[in-house]
Amino acid sequence: MDYLNELNPVQREAVEKTDGPSLVIAGAGSGKTRVLTYRIAHLLNKGVRPYTILALTFTNKAAREMKERIGHIVGSEQAQSLWMGTFHSTFAKILRYEAEHLGFDSNFTIYDTQDSKNLLRSIIKEMKLDDKVYKANDILNRISSAKNNLVTATAYSQNSAAQEIDASNRRPLTAEIYKRYSHRCRQANAMDFDDLLLQTNILFKSSPEVLAKYQAKFKYILVDEYQDTNYSQYLIVKKLAEQHKNVSVVGDDAQSIYSFRGAKIENILNFRNDYPDYQLFKLEQNYRSTKIIVNAANSVIKKNQGQIKKESFSEKEGGENIKVIKAMTDHEEGYIIANDLYETKMRHRLKFEDFAILYRTNAQSRIFEESLRKLNLPYKIYGGLSFYQRKEIKDLLSYFRMAVNPNDEEAIKRVINYPKRGIGATTISKLQEAAAQNESSIWDIVCGLNQRPYGINGGTISKLMKFATLITDFQKMQETESAFDLANHIAKTTGIIKELYNDRSPEGVSRHENIQELLNAIQDFTQIALEEGKENKLANYLEDVALLTDHDNEKDEDRNKISMMTIHSAKGLEFPHLYLVGLEEDLFPSQMATSTQQELEEERRLFYVALTRAETKVSLSFAKSRYKWGNMSYPRPSRFLNEIDEKYVDNQFEKEPEFNGASSDNFQSNSDSEVVSQSRKFQAKRSLNTKPKLNQPTARIKASSQQQDDPNFKPSNPELIQAGMVVEHQRFGKGKVLQMEGSKPNIKATVFFQNVGQKQLLLKFAKLKIVG
Repeated sequence: MDYLNELNPVQREAVEKTDGPSLVIAGAGSGKTRVLTYRIAHLLNKGVRPYTILALTFTNKAAREMKERIGHIVGSEQAQSLWMGTFHSTFAKILRYEAEHLGFDSNFTIYDTQDSKNLLRSIIKEMKLDDKVYKANDILNRISSAKNNLVTATAYSQNSAAQEIDASNRRPLTAEIYKRYSHRCRQANAMDFDDLLLQTNILFKSSPEVLAKYQAKFKYILVDEYQDTNYSQYLIVKKLAEQHKNVSVVGDDAQSIYSFRGAKIENILNFRNDYPDYQLFKLEQNYRSTKIIVNAANSVIKKNQGQIKKESFSEKEGGENIKVIKAMTDHEEGYIIANDLYETKMRHRLKFEDFAILYRTNAQSRIFEESLRKLNLPYKIYGGLSFYQRKEIKDLLSYFRMAVNPNDEEAIKRVINYPKRGIGATTISKLQEAAAQNESSIWDIVCGLNQRPYGINGGTISKLMKFATLITDFQKMQETESAFDLANHIAKTTGIIKELYNDRSPEGVSRHENIQELLNAIQDFTQIALEEGKENKLANYLEDVALLTDHDNEKDEDRNKISMMTIHSAKGLEFPHLYLVGLEEDLFPSQMATSTQQELEEERRLFYVALTRAETKVSLSFAKSRYKWGNMSYPRPSRFLNEIDEKYVDNQFEKEPEFNGASSDNFQSNSDSEVVSQSRKFQAKRSLNTKPKLNQPTARIKASSQQQDDPNFKPSNPELIQAGMVVEHQRFGKGKVLQMEGSKPNIKATVFFQNVGQKQLLLKFAKLKIVG
């Protein structure tokens, strides 16, 4: 079997020993996907029937790629018959088969996060609560956490500890909101993402015969990224594996970084307790990164106590030591990174897609985005507004959802008057009140208006009846038409395409193009479903869309761009050249995650994950000053910089005094003069050791950092500033006053700064210092 010869000895052993419980600890870049893929292929080659294998992943993209690889080895027909997909997509499939056991219809809608927030906002408004205290996002997080721990709305309302926490947060009615939210979801025949797991657990507990059926069916269970499973996922896997006990989990405790989503590192650390006769395989060879990067990452992660010991290694020679970049301000950090990236690309003739900028929080992206735009460098930000969250897309998808499940409350509220058909907010409010009073859906109220008008006038009832007829027609077509044919018909019949086509503004044109792109995607879905002999109805497409993850939406045309994303979003990805920015205390590690040893260890694992995304080169950066909540702060460099073994760090980097002899948990602060002295010494050393740069802006930036003043910056009297003067700004550096306009006290100065270009500043607030 040729595929087995492609594996190293440990990988091969993990693939061939298929029976019984096994734990595969797979370090970064160690080929875990290959092991998982080949293990499934090996099972199929041994004669195991594909529909008895359950393989769970964390992205649809990973499942698709694995199926393709398996198909190349054993044939596409067997690969397509596997039960393989994400936890949510797989158990959504089971829930549709078994919906009647839970009191749902099989055509239930899957609410995304925005749908859930909208429903919660409606409930909070109906209860006349302060939406600044009862924020929809906070309530949803609370409900999500409860569901992931298998706490239903009823159980939550009886939990005194939960009530105390809510009372202390000034949200004592959270339990009531949760109860109403669950009730409204059921009325709408809808489940949110967390319900897909919660309801699966409820199904298996309340219907032992259903659990027994799936226990018998799935003879082999494989789970990817096991360290990222939450309690709900863990319990489902444990229940399903009880009969055959052929469960193989793959993961890396050193890459467990999702506790904020409910992930439990204990699931992987305690695997041996659940399955005492388990086999352990350690994949320790990293095929992605250079020796330098792997050894540097090892030197940091070894400081964590809660881990399964392993020693990752690489045989990949070459690469450079890790480069550390110090900037005086966060703006300067952005400019230095952008210029360094451009120069590296040009010098080595690389592609933009070879580079990534990673940060701890989404808010950090702005400065780097501005810096890349000024150099006209193409980039893509991950984790921004998804294509499927755009208004025009949500509008059309809501019509699709109505065609499949007309009881969907969030969908009907969205489209009942779009495009405008003369159904105002007052009418919608009456419909919602009637639905609440009658314990029914808005759709049921609309369909019965001829018998009971609920105070709605005849003209409006006529408009509502036309809407109901439209939706009913879509429902009938849903049973016979393909996803594309019906979607295209809905887009035209509702008037959405016409409305967007008539809007010739740039935004309108873009929205029209987005609708076209959505229809193209549905055509692709329909064609692929036909080719693979699968159901190609609109309901099938909607389920695919509802379960998409961020990286599933990536298009080919997006690829030759610099990637910008949070470290969490970068999990599972790799880049030849990596910039990890904002390495400062209270930013990374986060101020919100250093109160306990467990939190700090997760932050360290996050740093480990970031380093091991890189193949060839890593650059780390930090700033000596940064605005936070509108105030200038002077952060200390991150403790993680100090934890990297010195021999793997560029010799241009000179550790700050607070690093020398200090433990990673105990920094000594410096006086302002020491900070300035060290930063000037650092800049001088860089200027001696670096080669001439390719473009002038970088040289200007580096020169300006030497001239940056210290934190005791004292601005001049604004009345003394005149056109032609050279001034200094605490963030923007030096610049020349080009002109003055206005009268006291609102005089404005137009200043051209070397670092950031032209700015217009109100002198009474600008805090400029005259320097020439």
